[in-house]
Amino acid sequence: MRVLIPMVSGGAGPDGVGRHAINVVRCLLRLDEIKAVDLVVGRWQLSYVESLLGATDPRLKLLVAETGRSSPARNLWYYNRLPGLAKERRSSLIHVTYPVPLHQRGLPCPVVVTLHDLYPYDVAANFGYPKVLINRLILEQCLSAADAIACVSDSTLERLMIRRPALRGKSLRVYNCVEPHTACSLDVQESKPCRPFILAVSQHRHNKNLPLTLAVFHRLLRADPSLMLVLVGRQGPETSALKASLESSGLASSVIMLESISEDNLQWYYRNARCLLATSINEGFGLPVAEAMLAGCPVACSDIAAFREIGDGYCSFVSLGAAQEDGFVAAFHQMMKQPRPVPATMPQLSSGSIAGRYAQLYRGLLDATAQGVETALQFSRENGGAA
Repeated sequence: MRVLIPMVSGGAGPDGVGRHAINVVRCLLRLDEIKAVDLVVGRWQLSYVESLLGATDPRLKLLVAETGRSSPARNLWYYNRLPGLAKERRSSLIHVTYPVPLHQRGLPCPVVVTLHDLYPYDVAANFGYPKVLINRLILEQCLSAADAIACVSDSTLERLMIRRPALRGKSLRVYNCVEPHTACSLDVQESKPCRPFILAVSQHRHNKNLPLTLAVFHRLLRADPSLMLVLVGRQGPETSALKASLESSGLASSVIMLESISEDNLQWYYRNARCLLATSINEGFGLPVAEAMLAGCPVACSDIAAFREIGDGYCSFVSLGAAQEDGFVAAFHQMMKQPRPVPATMPQLSSGSIAGRYAQLYRGLLDATAQGVETALQFSRENGGAA
């Protein structure tokens, strides 16, 4: 089986989509039946992808897409160039790692798309107008054209079924792969916090609810002036407002903002933070929450479906609403009274488990191409249930 994985996105550093793509590659390379994996990146992604991949398997080929970094340029590449690349690489199957425009008639093999969330509908403010309308069109076109939709959580699958119940026959859940990380040293290039710190790992987007993160930290800082906040995440639509808020509130000197850090450094922050603060109003999965749990970092997070799905029994959940600041402050103080938690075990997110699920899905699609996608997904479910 030869799998083509295009992960050409706008980010020049590690983000959720990029890390998902890398983890899919690692899962597939565990399988003997995978004869080749072609990973396609933008030139601006090449450096960080190479650093994340580390030692490479001879079956893995890293390809550079000749396209610009802008959204229109990337969308045109997916629609016009991806079919030809799949033919050139003799791909058995294409796995796109987020919704993109697909030229369905031109594609020479089945296509799986990973669906992380339904933000174009659920969090329009992430995009603004008219960009959100374009993103909705791309999402709808991709979901219709794909042969299978792999949702990263039950909550994402349930949202999809509410909005598009007709896609039930080709949709299933395959969790993100998240595993414990062994190394946790801090590179000398990274500035080490000189005071106890709270960690937030969030892109600067509306759904991350960063104003609440800052408000909670401000409250905690008044009670303990030694605290710092380390905010890790790509800049986005909320960056300007975030920086303005830091200046006007006087918090700037107590907040470290990091846009792109190595995997080892991120793990160091998880293992040394007082807690992870995750105040999102909507998520498709909640990768930082899962990573913090595996690192034994206390977690205070909003009580939303995606966080409940992976963090129930470990995290301190806070209901969003009128008393949300008080709730997060109380959760923090309560966690500080308790011993640091033992790192969680999450076998359902392991590479072995996820590799098996993808193998079932891919095999089913290839075996049942002539019979349709629904038959392929039925094959997957009969050989292990919901992934």
